[in-house]
Amino acid sequence: MPTTNHCHSLCIAATVTASLVAATAADWPQWRGPHRNGHGQESGLMQQWPAEGPKPLWRVDDLGKGYSTPSVVGQRLYVMGSTGIESDYVTARDTQNGKVIWTTPVGKVGNPDQKPSFPSARSTPTVDGDVLYALGSDGDLACLETASGKIRWKRQLRSDFGGKPGIWAYAESPLIDGDTLVCTPGGATATVLALNKSTGEVRWKAALPEADEAGYASAILVEAGGVRQYVQLLQKGLVGLAPKSGELLWRYDKLISKYGANIPTPVADDGIVFGGAAGTGAGAVQLVVDGGRVEAKPLYFESKLPTAIGGAIKIGTELYGTTAQALLCVDFKTGQVKWEERAIGAASLCFVDHRLYLHGENGIAALVEPSAEGYREKGRFTPSDAPKHDQPMEKSWAYPVVSHGKLYLRDGGTLWCFDVRKS
Repeated sequence: MPTTNHCHSLCIAATVTASLVAATAADWPQWRGPHRNGHGQESGLMQQWPAEGPKPLWRVDDLGKGYSTPSVVGQRLYVMGSTGIESDYVTARDTQNGKVIWTTPVGKVGNPDQKPSFPSARSTPTVDGDVLYALGSDGDLACLETASGKIRWKRQLRSDFGGKPGIWAYAESPLIDGDTLVCTPGGATATVLALNKSTGEVRWKAALPEADEAGYASAILVEAGGVRQYVQLLQKGLVGLAPKSGELLWRYDKLISKYGANIPTPVADDGIVFGGAAGTGAGAVQLVVDGGRVEAKPLYFESKLPTAIGGAIKIGTELYGTTAQALLCVDFKTGQVKWEERAIGAASLCFVDHRLYLHGENGIAALVEPSAEGYREKGRFTPSDAPKHDQPMEKSWAYPVVSHGKLYLRDGGTLWCFDVRKS
């Protein structure tokens, strides 16, 4: 994770900080990469793709249903899938060929009668040294050994903590902060929860007054003016919580999706936190610290800013993300749209070695040079023989992952691996 920005006492800054996941620069050990901000840490990658796209290395079609993205550490990747409505599971695979090393069930599929109907695994495993943490869609939270898949401990967010997910069940990827695991059961008893990562024992339960349902975003760790906090997007808005106690520090209730789809993980930097709510809009708050108290002052909110499932990424002073129709470049501090391009439409993103990798909801992948001056595409392709979706509304929602010179794209039960290193 990036080093915390230490400021003078009058300076306010917010930076996504370490979850202390042990990883090399090229690893992608958790949701949205090493720092949970969509940035990878390697170099030596192609800056432009050939017309046919990067070289395919392998593909597998037995991943199971789901939208989980791989976590990659060394020569292993870890990903979740599901079979029917009886089993959500974690699978470890060899990054050289995609072959299965072990598979461990963690629980059943959550909310199988959801409408629209997309019941399946959603969470991305969080790798931390010799263990990983995975959350099944029904609320089964497990700590597994990376070597064998053996479960060390397990908790159930619904039955143990009165958890209340949204319509589409649990989708969060657990946050590790030092020796603490943070997750979001939702509901009146433990809206947000902190556990001892080694034992699964409760550290604190934040029972927020609004008794929010869990959204579909994942928590991030932020520091503002010397105050560390966990920031999470719930169904009723964006909140900041004290890491030692779970005390509510602030709330921004403008971000409430009219579809009940608070999905993208927040983006934080320079004392600003950005979030989006599908069908409603996106906006940002400035975190102002005074005597240890934190106030979230609204900066901007617009209906046409990025709110798509694929999230947003801050690069320099700009934010990049998509709406249902187009990729946008936005001034992070003001919300001013610098340009808009239909490109490949709604897409999920990551940023590695000076390039944005886009995975369109239509299945197309694109490579883009970020620039405040305009859209600069450096190649696109469509992976071969994509699987058919079970539901008419279902799309290619899994985020792209770039690790150790490889691009991983998932669509349903299929995972492709491409070589994106410079030749």
